[in-house]
Amino acid sequence: MKKVKFILLGTITTLIFCQVVIAQEKSSSEPLRVGIAGLSHAHVGWILGRGDKDDVQMVGIYEPDSAMAKRYSDHFGYSMDLVYDNLDEMLEKVKPEAVLAFNSIYGHLEVVQKCAPRGIHVMVEKPLAVNLKHATEMKKLATENKIQLLTNYETTWYPTNHKAYEMVNENTIGKVRKIIVRDGHKGPKEIGVNQEFLDWLTDPILNGGGAVIDFGCYGANLITWLMNGEKPTSVYALTKQLKPDVYPKVDDEATIIVNYPETQGIIQASWNWPFSRKDMDIYGQTGYISTIDNANMKFKLDPKGKEQMLTLGARGYPYDDPFAFLAGVLRGKIKVGDKDLSSLENNVIVVEILDAAIRSAKTGKEVKLK
Repeated sequence: MKKVKFILLGTITTLIFCQVVIAQEKSSSEPLRVGIAGLSHAHVGWILGRGDKDDVQMVGIYEPDSAMAKRYSDHFGYSMDLVYDNLDEMLEKVKPEAVLAFNSIYGHLEVVQKCAPRGIHVMVEKPLAVNLKHATEMKKLATENKIQLLTNYETTWYPTNHKAYEMVNENTIGKVRKIIVRDGHKGPKEIGVNQEFLDWLTDPILNGGGAVIDFGCYGANLITWLMNGEKPTSVYALTKQLKPDVYPKVDDEATIIVNYPETQGIIQASWNWPFSRKDMDIYGQTGYISTIDNANMKFKLDPKGKEQMLTLGARGYPYDDPFAFLAGVLRGKIKVGDKDLSSLENNVIVVEILDAAIRSAKTGKEVKLK
């Protein structure tokens, strides 16, 4: 009798184990259920126009501006039944696994305050927060509630940036001495962003600043990554209003210098470039690397060598798309390291750099970081 019981118990245990494995495999292959918090950030078209893919399912949208929600509905083809004018109601009704924040930068904190206690993961559009106080509270909420809090940048998915990072870490140009990152365009009004986006993008409270925030964050993110998560010792910045008649409340031009013991970073963020750009130069002791755009780069590894050009194809799935990446993270297929471009740790430092840059520009003095 004991032998029969043992066999039955073993059979039951095996069945339970198999059921658990099947359930895990099913959950890892199911589409990630995401909600959207806000539609006023023009980058929301990235997810709304993503097409019919089976890795992510949009289950709800929070947007109090019904006219804007309807306009996007007509353009992208989603049902207005997905739209809620109350964030709490959307979270309770559709119970998303993750929320994508496409509202003002100031509004990112509220999204995390609502989502974190519910165990809902969050990905915000760059930058993480409007200031260091918000970023610190957001980090505390994410840590306490054990959620992923990631930040999305267009440049995170550039193959050239990852190739440059690889070359730096392989010591192909020697010790890095100077990093120059240039980002921006003619200006949000000049390139014709929608009015809802323009309204908060040019508001010193809702955006935290002008070009210094909008495009300064890219350079702070990339430099922090290239410096392996090291925080700069000090920050010095100069901001200007070259077009006060167009942008009376915020800067449209910013230069930020981030200092390290043996390296200097220069961030050139502008709404005054004659064309759109997101490029970077990295200078080492023996050579340099220049990313021209997402696909093209050039480098010279030796003072006596020739400059070489390189054209790269897209990164492989899921490292070519923020939402595929998020699904991979939450399905346990990708681990986000503390020093990664999307990580919370990197992006708190980004906000600390921007926060210091704004204070430096106001006082004209270098700001030391603790």
